[in-house]
Amino acid sequence: MLILISMPDASSLPSAKLAPGQTAPPPFRWSNTTEAQRRTLVAAGLGWMLDAFDVMLYSIVLATLMREFGMTKSTAGLLNTLTLVASAIGSLAFGLLADRFGRRRMLSQSILLYSIFTFACGFSTSVTMLAVFRFLLGLGMGGEWNSGATLVAETWPGAWRGRALGIVQSSWAIGYALAAVVAGLVLSRANWRWVFFVGVLPAFVTLWIQRGVPEPALWQRQMKKRSGAGNVGLWRDALPSLSALLSMNTFGMFAWWGLFTWIPAYLALPVAKGGRGFGMLGFTGFLVVLNLCGMLPGYLLFGVLADKFGRKRTIIIYLVLAAASVPFFAVTRQPGLILLAASITAFFGTGFFTGSGILGTELFPTAIRATALGVSYNAARGLSAFAPFLIGAIGETHGLSWAFSTCAVAFALAAVSAGWVPETRGIELA
Repeated sequence: MLILISMPDASSLPSAKLAPGQTAPPPFRWSNTTEAQRRTLVAAGLGWMLDAFDVMLYSIVLATLMREFGMTKSTAGLLNTLTLVASAIGSLAFGLLADRFGRRRMLSQSILLYSIFTFACGFSTSVTMLAVFRFLLGLGMGGEWNSGATLVAETWPGAWRGRALGIVQSSWAIGYALAAVVAGLVLSRANWRWVFFVGVLPAFVTLWIQRGVPEPALWQRQMKKRSGAGNVGLWRDALPSLSALLSMNTFGMFAWWGLFTWIPAYLALPVAKGGRGFGMLGFTGFLVVLNLCGMLPGYLLFGVLADKFGRKRTIIIYLVLAAASVPFFAVTRQPGLILLAASITAFFGTGFFTGSGILGTELFPTAIRATALGVSYNAARGLSAFAPFLIGAIGETHGLSWAFSTCAVAFALAAVSAGWVPETRGIELA
């Protein structure tokens, strides 16, 4: 059981940029945080972890589903494309609702939505039914990130915000690894339907979020002074930054979803079909190592580097190195080298999402923060939604290892787009 110690309000902690004579912020330690900060971090982290758990179950059982329903690689990729399109719609809807009715409330509602429809996927008897449930699941998936990230950003001080959002983002890797373990255990004892039935478990987390997580004081103050004039001026001022961030995220997500949707199937498919022929035990172990030794430290280190050296510089370096590592992964054939190359790619190609979340919460004012973050992050998911389909289509004719080169180009274009995103280190939210 956690012992929660009351600490000063987040607004009283010093920012990352020190004024003359101002003392440095206290070290980033769990014991130096407030109860509100701890609870919001845990809530957002659990939401994002369980989002990954539910969403990635599809990718992990993809090879099984292709056999069950007789799907081609193109059709299998198209189903994930539908999920990403839905996430863009869900991000806009939940973002607007979170700015109006609260971050905590929309976080719990989005978790409930994706949990219910992950469970429903287990009842699918056709590709069409599975596609409908995956689309509805995507609506909740899109709403979770902007609600949770905004909740954390508005509760944590600027000096620690990068690390806090790095911890939240790192929970995706834990959720993905957990999905691999659970799917491996379930498939060894039951059929693929039970893998999706397990996906209803995140719904129970919403009970604690509703009771134990406070709304940010910053959002509550904003609600009290809300006027009827609307936010047209705020959106006009935010448009240049929003466009640059959206472009960066779109290219980065194209690369990520194109690559990581297909890595599980790439490992599991026979060599004759362009895969690597991993058995279930080796496949599960590979995904656990990939997430815990690649993605997880990539997320966490980004937050530390971003707080120390700046968000923009760190994100460009990550994207450039991600682009350089994909070809190494695509050409390797030995299992040990495949794991090493995939872990390096996951470290940089997944870790940059921490920077996207930090920039998205710091670039926009409180009145439009959740909506703008949702547009910049999840609209990019929608715009990049054809990546799984395109990679699947290229893989159908030329092989998946060749198709992955498209992802390297997309990472490079994301790095170029990041050059137009403003630096935000040291900004305190208003």
